[in-house]
Amino acid sequence: VQLINREKAVVIDVCEAEEFATGHVTGAKNVPVSQLEERLPTVIKNKALPVVLVCASGARANRAVAIAKKLGYDNAQALAGGMKAWREASLPVEKA
Repeated sequence: VQLINREKAVVIDVCEAEEFATGHVTGAKNVPVSQLEERLPTVIKNKALPVVLVCASGARANRAVAIAKKLGYDNAQALAGGMKAWREASLPVEKA
């Protein structure tokens, strides 16, 4: 949350479109993990920006971090616990 608020981190939800529509971090962009390699560079041009990757529980987001780092996004990290933890912390969620 501090990365998002203080450092203008970009939130990328790596869930499939159907999951994204049921609820996601406010302001998140949806790039399914299967499309990350080709779409991330078009969504985030500045590789120095912090990138927070989110999925339902954290497993896909951790895979996505490895892909993002391979593409040169050194400030990429997964949201610990995924959307499940985000909701449990009563943080803002929006639906598509």
